[in-house]
Amino acid sequence: METLYRSTRETASHTMTSSQAVLQGLTPDGGLFVPVNLPTAHFDFDQLATLSYQEVAYEVLKLFFTDYSETELKACIRAAYGDQFDDPAIAPVTKHGKQYYLELFHGPTIAFKDLALQILPQLMTTAAKKNQLESEVVILTATSGDTGKAAMAGFADVPQTRIIVFYPKDGVSAIQKQQMITQTGDNTYVVAINGNFDEAQTKVKELLNDPDLHQKLAANQFQFSSANSINIGRLFPQVAYYVYAYAQLIKQGQIKNGDEVNFSVPTGNFGDILAGYYAKQLGTPIHKLICASNRNNVLTDFFNTGIYNKNRDFFLTSSPSMDILVSSNLERLIFYLTGEDPVQTASLMADLKATGQYQLTPTMRQAIKDFWAGFVTEGQDQAEIHHLSAHHHYTIDPHTAVASAVAKQYRTATKDQRPMVVVSTASPYKFPQAVLSAITGATVDVDGLTAVDQLHELIKTPIPATVEKLRDAPIRHDQVTETAKMGAAIQQILHLN
Repeated sequence: METLYRSTRETASHTMTSSQAVLQGLTPDGGLFVPVNLPTAHFDFDQLATLSYQEVAYEVLKLFFTDYSETELKACIRAAYGDQFDDPAIAPVTKHGKQYYLELFHGPTIAFKDLALQILPQLMTTAAKKNQLESEVVILTATSGDTGKAAMAGFADVPQTRIIVFYPKDGVSAIQKQQMITQTGDNTYVVAINGNFDEAQTKVKELLNDPDLHQKLAANQFQFSSANSINIGRLFPQVAYYVYAYAQLIKQGQIKNGDEVNFSVPTGNFGDILAGYYAKQLGTPIHKLICASNRNNVLTDFFNTGIYNKNRDFFLTSSPSMDILVSSNLERLIFYLTGEDPVQTASLMADLKATGQYQLTPTMRQAIKDFWAGFVTEGQDQAEIHHLSAHHHYTIDPHTAVASAVAKQYRTATKDQRPMVVVSTASPYKFPQAVLSAITGATVDVDGLTAVDQLHELIKTPIPATVEKLRDAPIRHDQVTETAKMGAAIQQILHLN
């Protein structure tokens, strides 16, 4: 059965194939693409437990990308999940203490975004051929730290594409910044903004739907798309690692087929945890999806009160990829909570734009029972890193620590003893200063590669190759702009008339 896509804000009369939706990224009305009908899966998890990550990914992705042939889709998967990952399992599941950790940091940029952004360029270039696209695709992306590098690593020197990344100048870690500003590729561009991620993301979504800019692009043989998780080619590959993790727990003898498990997910833009929601809809035995936040706890309040309110202080934390107050992917969940009502969804999103908040109806609140939400302070985050290091000789990054600590909050609050999988989203070497400080309990004045070396001396695990390469990598991108001038920066980069 073919899976077609529609907007969250428009009737289902206007649909696109999966390859068309991948190319477009964002819907013309400012909404997000969702399947017209959720695909039906008939997973045999005992059988999936015998398969490789690549084989599981195919079983999942063939449900969402139905206008790609088996040959095309398997070629995309083969190119995406190969020796650029330092573990043949791609996304191994390990146990430390009472919790399991789904390690998503074994890819080329040591962050979970690699699981989606290694395959997105493959899906996009295949889609361009399928749809006889003659224009050059310009990937426009805002990043809170990891998406930028992972997207550029995936798209670097990919034919018929250019990628422009905007990031908050003072809102990423030193290693994240160094990874971005040294990125190679003649088609990659990185621009820092004097603002935060929410401002960058809002402006990017505005520019993606700017008719004047679109007209200029078309006149110069360009077309916009996105590498943020608003793009289905980025979102649905993430579903695969939830299915794979469940199958791996069966393979390891930790659970039996049919046993329910919980996933605790460090959450910012809501894409990662939404992929878990889709995995549950496909029949993966997930009991609760635990939405873990840092001090920017707008999602915690949303799930606990039914009110989304971004009108609050914005904090810069040691888990910068979660320093977000406008979670774009939440719109897809809202669409399902309304009973797939595009008019009501559009109205709530209009409220958010106009007033900075919206409120769920009582019926909608009853429908979010799949989720549980909590948050931690900086001190609690650091304490969790210290605890796992001291008691289990396992080092985690600050984002993983948020999810690990909130998972324990959940168990304490609910007494639920189902197996708990913490989604581990980045290598500790991506945030060496914060991890060093947490483990030693001392203030750490160094950052960047100096902090990496000190962390290596402490924990003795190998420094990832992508970090080692930064030592002599020249700076290639040093442009800084104001949020209001992002459109002008794009026109300058593309030499638009």
